[in-house]
Parts: sequence; C-alpha cells; structure tokens
Amino acid sequence: MEGERRVGVAVDFSPCSRKALKWAVDNVVRNGDHVILVTVLPEGQYEHGEMQLWAGSGSPLVPLVEFSDPTIMKKYGVNPDPETLDIVNTAARQKQIVVLMKIYWGDPREKICEAIDKIPLSCLVIGNRGLGKIKRALLGSVSNYVVNNGSCPVTVVKQGEHGN
Repeated sequence: MEGERRVGVAVDFSPCSRKALKWAVDNVVRNGDHVILVTVLPEGQYEHGEMQLWAGSGSPLVPLVEFSDPTIMKKYGVNPDPETLDIVNTAARQKQIVVLMKIYWGDPREKICEAIDKIPLSCLVIGNRGLGKIKRALLGSVSNYVVNNGSCPVTVVKQGEHGN
C-alpha cells in the first residue's frame, strides 16, 4: 500500500456512521484510494479460538468480498447493514478503489487512534451522534477524543437535526 492514500472511516453501522461514510466517498475518496472501514466492538465480544489472537491487534484487513459475506462476518461478530454495503460496493465499482475492513475490540476512542497509527491512515472520517452536553460529559465523545489525539487529519461529519 506504499504511496496510496488510505482513507479511514469509523463505522458502527448506525445512521450517523453511514452519513460519514457517504460523505467520505462523495468528498474525500479519489480513484485508486484504499478505504479502510474501522469498526470497534466491545471487548469480550469474540469467540474463543482464532478471535482471541486478534483481541490485542485487531483483525487482519478484511477485503470487501469477505465483509459482504454474512457467514464470514458472523465469525468476527460483525453484521454490516445493507445500506453500508451498498455505499462501499458502489464506490468500489465507480471509483476503482480498494475497500477493506479492520475490526478491533475495546474502547473505540483508543482503538480508532491505534488504527490511525498502525494501518497507517492518511486521514480519518468519523460521524458525530450529536450527544447533548450532559451525555457528552458523562460518556465522552469518541469523535472529540479522536480529533484531539489522532495523528492524522480527522474530519467529523455531524449527524444534524432529525437524523439528517
């Protein structure tokens, strides 16, 4: 992957992450780029066996053809929604890009920053659920943490009013 741009998009298969993915495809991704979908599952949400090998470092990079296959994704404990798959399959076809997924287990804030450094990513696009001030103070904003601690340019795509 030397010399190619690696555009990361944090995805959790929510409407907000789909909006961020769509925005990234429309505004950032260029022909020939690698798009890496970074997803983080709660710690301990993996089967015994090979999954434990990846608990620390994350999964191998999973090609689009594999993460479009529900049987393979069940092995990882990931269930990509049809709309997300449609966005990336269409982008892969239209822009001649390589789409990969990297799955981590643990704290999304730390694991997304780890992905930026380890993959490494040229830039990252992340959605913002628009938590209110109180919820954000209690839960902490993943996007805010990544903006302040990530080692690459980070673009936050806001959810907007009424889920738009």
